Amino acid sequence: MQFDLIIIGGGPGGYVAAIRAASIGKKVALIEAADLGGTCLNRGCIPSKTMLKYAELIDGVKKASHWGIEINEMNLSLDKMIERKNSIVTQLKNGVQYLMDKNKIMIFKGTGTLSDDKSVEIEMEAGTQKIAAHQIIIATGSRPVVPKIKGIDQIQYHTTDTIFDMQEIPKSIAVIGGGVIGVEMASVFASLGSAVSIIELNDRIISAEDIDASIILEKALRKKGIKIFKNTEVTAFEDFNHTKKISCMENGEEKTIEVDAVLLAIGRQPNLSVLGSSSIKLKKNHIEVDKYLETSKKGIFAIGDVIGGLQLAHVASAEGLTAVANLEGKKKEMDYSVIPRCIYTQPQIASVGYTEETLKNKGLKYRVEKSEFSSNGKAITMGAAEGFAKLYVDPIYGEILGAVMAGENVTEMISQISSYMTLEGTIDELAEMIQPHPSLSETLMETANSLLGRGIHY
Repeated sequence: MQFDLIIIGGGPGGYVAAIRAASIGKKVALIEAADLGGTCLNRGCIPSKTMLKYAELIDGVKKASHWGIEINEMNLSLDKMIERKNSIVTQLKNGVQYLMDKNKIMIFKGTGTLSDDKSVEIEMEAGTQKIAAHQIIIATGSRPVVPKIKGIDQIQYHTTDTIFDMQEIPKSIAVIGGGVIGVEMASVFASLGSAVSIIELNDRIISAEDIDASIILEKALRKKGIKIFKNTEVTAFEDFNHTKKISCMENGEEKTIEVDAVLLAIGRQPNLSVLGSSSIKLKKNHIEVDKYLETSKKGIFAIGDVIGGLQLAHVASAEGLTAVANLEGKKKEMDYSVIPRCIYTQPQIASVGYTEETLKNKGLKYRVEKSEFSSNGKAITMGAAEGFAKLYVDPIYGEILGAVMAGENVTEMISQISSYMTLEGTIDELAEMIQPHPSLSETLMETANSLLGRGIHY
């Protein structure tokens, strides 16, 4: 069976690319081994944000008692929470299926293996089928990393692919890894009432982000009762009296932590089984692509987690659209300069553009200003005065180089800075822009004015 385009992987990169290609007249086949929407929709972004909303509501109820709103008893039903999470996933998955049908995209449910002649052999329940196309996009995503640690095969553990189907709330849980997924899930379980420990190998949590964001988030997580072990390496796991015994080295000293459940959240690795005997080149265990997202084989492109970089759903979608734009010739380079990065804890963390560490490493000159939410009227009324907005600006032209924010709703606010950066707006223009009052976004206006030496409240 011959197609114009075969897309292997139905996640946020693959299905978006399929729709765009079909809309410009391509005959498209989409191969998906499990569920449409991939990890993000079924086991990642959507389930985690649903659970984080539960955590936010629980924390809000607790906070309300200090505002004169008394709630005598709060009962939690994990079954109902999971049921609602599943219904949301199903609703969105049905929406993706509708778009596939609407755009006449042929779906093959199975595992595809690629050959250099641009044919793909698909292993399905009903048997094996071979299809071919003029062009192919690989969008097979990634899977959780399971480290080779002594005793790990002797205990039951969760990964980020299985945690959202947990049948009961554990009395205690250890989250191995203090990155984005680790801190988000730690926050969820702490709100649900679990005693939570984060075990992080680096000297701070969310180490890829701004140090001020790391500090404020660590403070908030500790305030929720979460124990955080930094500079700590897990050396062994052991079942011990129906609990999990975790042996660690913290700053060179031996430590033992006992918990009821373990979540591995130390990263993800690319799904490369699709390559089979293909001669497509790899780079550090990821598929190597050029700036147009084409692999070493002409006409074969790759997008999403399988090529490394920022493992974010919106990045995969953008790469999918870019790859489709280049099917008939290299016309559009993938632009990673303005990619928002969000962490949905309380407080939320949001950033875009350069971090201060990157600016320093590149030797770029910059000016920086930071404004606290503690002086913002809206933040105070919300009981969310712990947070900040921080801007990095080119000292000559005033171009915004990057931003990081911590606080309530900053994952929505970050798009304002993304817009300015995309349109090459300057700090002068951000300072002049009239923001609604009261609003959290006034902090951006205040930060911009402070950078120009004419701040009002800072």
